[in-house]
Amino acid sequence: MYGDAATVRRILTELGGTWAVVGLSANQRRAAYGVADVLQRHGKRVVPVHPKAETVHGEPGYPTLAAIPFPVDVVDVFVRGELAGAVVDEAIGIGAKALWLQLGVIDEAAYERARAAGLAIVMDKCPAIELPRLG
Repeated sequence: MYGDAATVRRILTELGGTWAVVGLSANQRRAAYGVADVLQRHGKRVVPVHPKAETVHGEPGYPTLAAIPFPVDVVDVFVRGELAGAVVDEAIGIGAKALWLQLGVIDEAAYERARAAGLAIVMDKCPAIELPRLG
């Protein structure tokens, strides 16, 4: 289990108004696009992070986490598992409070690095699934 119910609730309700969604592009067929929409409908500011730096859901995009010129609370990771470690390290570097690795995005070493750095972290779950469960 990579993120107990208390950690899920804490990230979704207490830690983060600003979510950087790594891998979010304007491609409406991608899961990140739909999840970002759900996050916005639940009051989160969604910041697209993608090499193309596209505007998505009305928010300008940035090519990297480090390029975002304001604080980020939660980094939501929509990249392949083998790329997640570098994103986790960048999230630690920018001072994010929490990390959310999406369904199927698993990097146990990065998970442990994030925990050791004091970040709340959930891995292999989807906030769009977890938000409705909060009640």
